[in-house]
Amino acid sequence: MEPLASARAAMRLLAQETGVTYAPVPPALDGFDVGPGRSRLSGDRYLLHSGSGYRFLYERGVGVRIEIPAAPDPAEEALWFNGSVYAAVASINGLMPIHASAVAHDGRVFAFTGPSGAGKSTLVAALGARGLPMFCDDTLVLDLSDPNEIVCLPGHKRLKLSAEALRLTGAVRQEKVAAMIDKFYAAPPAGDVREPLPLARLTFLEDGSEPALLSVSGAERFARLSDDHHTAAMFAQAQAADLGARFALFARLAPAIPMSRLIRPRDAARFDESVTLAAELVTGQA
Repeated sequence: MEPLASARAAMRLLAQETGVTYAPVPPALDGFDVGPGRSRLSGDRYLLHSGSGYRFLYERGVGVRIEIPAAPDPAEEALWFNGSVYAAVASINGLMPIHASAVAHDGRVFAFTGPSGAGKSTLVAALGARGLPMFCDDTLVLDLSDPNEIVCLPGHKRLKLSAEALRLTGAVRQEKVAAMIDKFYAAPPAGDVREPLPLARLTFLEDGSEPALLSVSGAERFARLSDDHHTAAMFAQAQAADLGARFALFARLAPAIPMSRLIRPRDAARFDESVTLAAELVTGQA
């Protein structure tokens, strides 16, 4: 099967596997209690218990069952479902989630990764103001089924920005994400892309005193892939990948993914400088 055809099949599978029913969810999985604020992945099943009382149970081939607490916040339900639960569904079905936001240009995906608070969503919104459509926010799902091409599945999450990020990017503010989260949903300034596309580049966001764009090569690529969000560990667990299997996966991916480092000061007055560097990287002017 051609890579993009395989990715479209994967999208259909995810849509099927994320079908929701509302019913009681057991408090334990395989005899292990999963208390508030905890989760457990075991074989083809994943159980998550939020701190406020939501419970989610995913079973492969069945879908997602959600138990609603006595005083529910629907906004919180959407956050868990589109976050950890979706990543678990992807991982169990052989799709690799990574902690990244991305834009699309010329039929390819340019992804930006970094720890929480690194500014991934803000950068994507700012690139949208320069005409580059959003591909995903916060979680990028990769289809690795073709050994010659890594294909990205389009994002399922809405763009979320802080009040400061809205001001910096000019994105249109929508409703508050949730009562306990000081962010707002926002419309991507250049819209978004809904079709799978090949991955062109992965760029790591870093703080620094002067804006700079640096390439990542050799063994450093391997090391950077090993230092990812908890989604990497979830994927490894779902695929029952031991250290040898994880090494083999990273050894395959490292030379296949062009990588960069985008260094930028955390100074609002200089924000446009780093956005310009990112835009030049995406459009091939760098």
